[in-house]
This record gives sequence, C-alpha cells and structure tokens, in this order.
Amino acid sequence: MPRSSPSAADTPLLRVSRPVSACSRCRSAKIKCDGKLPACTACEKSGRSGECSSANDQFAKGKERSYVASLESRVEKLEKRIAYARLRKASVAMHDGDEPVEAPDRKDSLATIRAAIYGKAARRREAADVNELVSDFGFLSVNATTRDFESSTTNMTFGRLILAATNNEAVPTPQPFQLPSRPAAMALVQYYLDNVYALFPVFSETALLNALDAVYQENGRPVTDFEHWLLYMVLAVGATGQSRSNRDSLYADGVLWVGRALQYADKVLMPGYVSQIQAIVLLVQYSMLDPAHFDSWQLIGFACRAVVDLGFHQDPPKEQQTDKKTLEMRRRIFYCVYSLDRSISMVHARCFSFTDDSTSVAFPSGTTHGNTANSLTGPHSLETAGLLFQLRYTQSSWYQELFQSSRTPLQNSSAYIWQMCQEMREWSESFPDSLPLAFKDFFDLELLYSYIYCLAPSCRVSTVSAYGKTLIFEYSIAYMQKIFPISRDPVNTAFYTYHDALRVYFVGSQLLAVLMDSQDQLLNGILPYVPVNPGSPPVPPLPVNAGMDGVNRSMNCITHIKETLKTFGHRWDDSKALLSSFDAQAEPILMELHRRKHQLNELSRKSHSPPVFVSQPNFEHMRNINADEWSVAVPTFASSPPLQGGHGHNNIAPGPGL
Repeated sequence: MPRSSPSAADTPLLRVSRPVSACSRCRSAKIKCDGKLPACTACEKSGRSGECSSANDQFAKGKERSYVASLESRVEKLEKRIAYARLRKASVAMHDGDEPVEAPDRKDSLATIRAAIYGKAARRREAADVNELVSDFGFLSVNATTRDFESSTTNMTFGRLILAATNNEAVPTPQPFQLPSRPAAMALVQYYLDNVYALFPVFSETALLNALDAVYQENGRPVTDFEHWLLYMVLAVGATGQSRSNRDSLYADGVLWVGRALQYADKVLMPGYVSQIQAIVLLVQYSMLDPAHFDSWQLIGFACRAVVDLGFHQDPPKEQQTDKKTLEMRRRIFYCVYSLDRSISMVHARCFSFTDDSTSVAFPSGTTHGNTANSLTGPHSLETAGLLFQLRYTQSSWYQELFQSSRTPLQNSSAYIWQMCQEMREWSESFPDSLPLAFKDFFDLELLYSYIYCLAPSCRVSTVSAYGKTLIFEYSIAYMQKIFPISRDPVNTAFYTYHDALRVYFVGSQLLAVLMDSQDQLLNGILPYVPVNPGSPPVPPLPVNAGMDGVNRSMNCITHIKETLKTFGHRWDDSKALLSSFDAQAEPILMELHRRKHQLNELSRKSHSPPVFVSQPNFEHMRNINADEWSVAVPTFASSPPLQGGHGHNNIAPGPGL
C-alpha cells in the first residue's frame, strides 16, 4: 500500500542550522524566521502555526522542509514502483504458465524484477511469432538454400518446421523393431516401383536398390540418413498403397515405417540439397494415401519452393550444363513436383504454387513415346511418367486460364473449351500399345475427369451450353462405370489415393448440378444440335449410348457414387463426410428419378410395350436455332458450407462444383 505523508504527531521537532527560506508570514513582516518544523517560532507564538509556509514551490504548504522529509518522499515513490513491478511480475507468471508464481521477495531489486519481466515477455513474443510463422507457412516464401536451420545451433530445424506445418495427427513414436525378411521388403519395393515409381521417377532406381542392400547387408558400409529415409518411405508407401482399410495390418505397417523414417527428418529435410526435394516428394506420396496424418497440399508447397529456390524450374544455360545424366535427373525431379502440384491443387480447387510462365524446362528425354528403358531407370521405362507429365501440362494450361487468371468473361469460350478437349483427346490417342492395362484405366479416368472439370462452370465461363451439360452428364456416368469396379478390386493397381475420393465427389456434384437444371433434356434423351463453324475445333464426341435410358443410367450412376465413397470410407474417414454430403444433395434428385421411373413403368404396363427413348434430336426443326439459345446457367455447389471431414486440411474449399 502507498505510504501516507508524515503527520505532526509522528514527526520529531527538528531545527535546521540555517533556514533555506523564511516562511511567507515572517518574510512579509520582515522578521527573522528560525525555520522550526512544523512551524516557526514566530507563527507558533502568534497562534498561526497552520498558516506557516514557505514562499517558494519547493517548500509550499503541505510539504516538509527537511532533508529527512525529502528522503521519505523518495522512499514513498520507490515503494510505489516496486509494488507495481511485483504486480506485473505476478501477472506475467500467471499468464505464462510455464513457471510457478512465487511469493515476491522484498529484497529483490527493481532491476532484477524488470529483467525477469522483460525476459518472460520476450519468450512469450518469441513463442507467438513461431506459432504465427507455422500457421501462415502456406503464404511464406522459404529460401531453401539457407543454412540457418542447423540442429547444432537451434532446436528448430527446417525438418521440424515442415512437419509442424503439415502434421494433422501425430505419428506414433517408433519402437525398437526388427527388419522384415528381405523377400517381404523386396515385395513392397517392387509394388512401389511398378505402381508409383512408374508415374513419379523422382530418384534413380539404382539408388533405391543400393539403399536396400546397405540396410540389409551385415557388417557392410555405413548407411546414410537419406538411404534410411528412402527405403523406409518406399516401404511405407508400398504398404499403405495396398491397404484396404485404415484398420488392417498394411496400414499399421505403413504408419510404423513413416515413424521410423521421421527419425532422420532433421538431416534429410535440410534445405539446399537435391535430396531434400526427393525426400519431400516421398512424404507427399504417403500423405495422399494417409490424409489423417499429413496435409498433401502444404507438403507439395514446400517441395515447390525448394524447386524454385534451387533453380530447377529453369533449364540451366548450355554453358552451365553439366553431364547429361545430371540434367535428366534434374528435369525428372521438376516434372514430378510439377505433376503433383497440379494434381493436388486442382483436386482441392486451389491455386498452383507457380505459374507455367515462370518455368522453362524441357521434358526428360526418356519420356517421349517409343523409347525403351534407359540406364537411368533400369528395367522401368519413363514412358508412363511422360504421359502423365504431358497431361498435367495441358491441364495446367486450361485450369489457369479458366479458374485462376481473372473473373473477366472469356470471349468465344466454347471454341476455347472445345480446343482444350481436343488436345486432351489427341493425348489419349497417343497411348502406346505396350502401356499396361492398369495404367490405361488410370489415364482414361484422368481424361474423363479432365473433360468434366474443363466443361464445368468456372470463373471465366459461368454458363454452360446445353451440349456442354450433355457432355458432363455422359462423361460423369462413364467415369463412375470405370472407377466403381476399380474401387472394389481387392488388389490396388496404379496409384489411387484419397484424392480419387475427392474426384468422385466432384464428378457426383457436377452430375447433380446438370440434372437439377436440365432434367427434361437429359432424361428424355434430347441431344442438342451444335452448329459446326468453319475453322473451329471439333466438339467432344458423345458415348455411343448417349441419350438412351437416362433415368436408369442416372440412378445407377448415383448408386455407384455412393458405393464408391462408402468403399473409400474404409480407407479414409474423410470419405465418410463426402458420402454424407453427397447423400443430402442427391436425395431430391433421386426422388424425382424414382417418380419418373414409376411413370415410365406405368406407361409400359398400360401399353404392353417398352418405353420409347428419343435418341436423336429433330435436326430439321433445330437447324435454324442459334446455338446461344441453348446456353443456360448451371448452378454450382460453391455456396454450400464446407465439409468437416475430421481434419481441417480436408475441408472442401469453395471451388468449381464443390
């Protein structure tokens, strides 16, 4: 508590040898003032002790005119400051939470208290800065060549920063383990090479086999940190890729392998090295199979920043190019990251990490059609990866133009969309005869998904023509007819991930959108007439059964979407949220489809003949109709609330059809 001013009762009578100044009454009377406290003798004799005061401000009424009184005033001020400092100290300790609040020591100096307060406040600011840095890392440009994140100088390494920004759920701490038999490990490695490496050859196959030999060779050469990471992540992807449920042993093994690989994260994810990009790509591949633990979009963002910081997004000048093998590996790494960035960004309806205009990298020589295996890839050819790289390049072109460039309506939009579809159709016609059937199905699904995405409403093309709606309707049915048996296949082929569940949901949303807007046209089999303009690209073709039995095919397609999402729900819990959302959207459409089917059955029963479906439009009647009259607005699901799929990273971002 603040100390009160001294009173006449507890203040001793003191006399100074020489008054500093006469009181105002003695000075006005021009008599000698002895300066006695608290009142001079003259004022005391005249009975005016209370009026005795100095004429100057320093000794005004109410302030003591003595050295002791001035010291007491100073002590009073210091005690107030000490009390305030102790209150601040207790408040900081209470909010800081990491140290218990102790009783203040009255012997503490003010300097010590200030140092403690400033130290804790600085630690709190540092912690807040780190949290803000991690939370906003998706928007932060990181220099991958920095050497500031060294474990010897700081507890925050770059690897820990990446994991902190991309972890959704902590990976269990690995326990001491015994390596599986070499044949069992080789089986997982072979699965990875056949189904994942064939699409993303981000490292040399020889390096993987050397890592396998080094880990399994007794009393052999020392195994590097990257070799441990490489082998363990390949085993994790190989095991999780074959899993059919997030509760089976293969999924559990994949999580354990990742936990063992993360022990080497500090060294492997150190910036400034090519191995860092390769290590992140492996983690991206695993995150696509296990979204419960890692965020694939954040991870591919780190990989893209590392690629740009190391200059891999530009081919080096000819005078700076080294040997051909190094250049080819550099290009392969870039296009693996490029393909993953385009695929992940599109499926989440988000922007790319970098634009095509900022890149200038030639395709790896081994990815051109007709080439066989080369010395870089061993027995596995780069032909399949080359097909994927080319498709991603085409997808990137129209996705940036339609969804990411601006909101200005695109002039002559139909011609542009037909041209993009034509380029993708020509790509599909270039498949070599040697392409395995599993990858042919994989690319056929990619083509149908790309058609639907390109035709869907976008920022620059908000309306879809009647023919475009028919294409979306027919391609959605074809997509589900192909992926439905693949999802139920007990053996996982190619590289199907949680992103395929997102694709199924997107395709289903577009199907419901066109059915909601143009039921009569689509269900009655009315095929719109599209005039052919000289010099314009041809329109995408329709399937052979287009316009026939629209009601039953629509109901079967919706059933396939539900069953596929349900099957994927065994592997990824977030797919269950997709199924729940699709169920709510499809319910009114299903009711209408059942009503139409009942009417058709009634007509068929009364007429004793099957219902007649119109498979061809009356072209003579529509010959003079302007094509613009067929354009109508197609509703999207962008206004729907985002899904809560159990993890924040899986909330469906507002985008085309979502």
